[in-house]
Amino acid sequence: MKRILKTNALPYCKGCGHDLIAKNTARALENLELDPLDVVIVTDIGCHGIIDGCLNTHTVHGLHGRSAALGAGISMGLDNQGKKIVVFIGDGGSTIGLQHILEAARLNLDMTVVVHNNMLYGMTGGQTSGLTPCGFKTSTSASGNPWSGYDLCALTHTAGASFASRVAGIGDISGSLQEAFDIKGFSLIEVMEICPSYGTRFNPKRKLREIIESSGKLPGIWKNDRMPFSARGETKCASLFDELRPVTPDFSSRLDKPFSLVISGSAGEGVQLAANLLSAAVVRSGCQVTQKGSYPVTVGVGFSTAELVISPQPIRYHGIDVPDIVVVTSEDGLAHCKRRIERMEKGMVFIDSSLESPRTGARLNRHDFRSIGARTACLYALLRFSADTGMIAADALFQTVEESGIREKIPLEKIRELIAGN
Repeated sequence: MKRILKTNALPYCKGCGHDLIAKNTARALENLELDPLDVVIVTDIGCHGIIDGCLNTHTVHGLHGRSAALGAGISMGLDNQGKKIVVFIGDGGSTIGLQHILEAARLNLDMTVVVHNNMLYGMTGGQTSGLTPCGFKTSTSASGNPWSGYDLCALTHTAGASFASRVAGIGDISGSLQEAFDIKGFSLIEVMEICPSYGTRFNPKRKLREIIESSGKLPGIWKNDRMPFSARGETKCASLFDELRPVTPDFSSRLDKPFSLVISGSAGEGVQLAANLLSAAVVRSGCQVTQKGSYPVTVGVGFSTAELVISPQPIRYHGIDVPDIVVVTSEDGLAHCKRRIERMEKGMVFIDSSLESPRTGARLNRHDFRSIGARTACLYALLRFSADTGMIAADALFQTVEESGIREKIPLEKIRELIAGN
């Protein structure tokens, strides 16, 4: 049987309990005779999360505190009892995403959460977390944490989990992990450990067992006799994928190498929509495309930027450092991508004529894109880019817009006249 871990040389500090948890998790899963491809391990932000590249299982890496939510979604979406979902999360992530854990426990989803509780934020400097015991010293509680941490097992048990347990991260804990993994329904196992970089430095001479005892959060097992979650056929809507129309390559392209395109304007002026339409036109031209959107957290104000990588071959990496082409239609857009434009030594910049010309080695193409309305400026600019460069067939983009649901809102004939008249 193939091993869960690719290597025993794990990327943790010497003496870190995360190493023990990873190796005992692998041993427990192998004892259950689970093939690595029957296991999905979801990791969180934190030191434990760097295990991903050492696993032969399926892996998903989430945002801080969100690994339990991702695991819950996978559990709900899987219709295969032979698969096992294991969520790795730290003490910091478990309190940031506490509601996700409690909801998964309340629904009794079929998954296991392994909490790496080293009692502080190990990746960011040893700060106090929501599970730091009273009296435990951290970088933000030099005299000892004045408050008691959450009892995560009690909360999970009360929420309705089939199984919750707390163990000391010492020696062989594979049997405890195996018991949690073997449960049908939601299980959580909290592994207590000490961070060798911060925990031992701030709490010299204190032993793990003594810290656990003084915290009042003793090892134990708590069970609820419940059936695991079942959707019961109560699907509220069809799959959203069923609503997507396939894109058929019905145009040709002369593109012979990849190029990167940055489109930047103001929020609410159709930047992302225009990028979507161009991406569809790219696919219709038989090419590959990746698209990434960027805008402030406060929606509707400030800049809106879309990044596209367009290629006749499969795209292995999306990242754009210095773009080949930039399209700018507003002051917000120019402010957001000005530094990128200044670093361009070649390529082209399509920029609205109302804007100041940035310093750049790229060739500037100035047009009054906003003359037909702010909400149409970006689409006009992309149609102009397509017609002027031929890198993507203008007919493909015009046809895509014609067939979109916004055709009646776009003055396409006026745009054709402007482009034809240069």
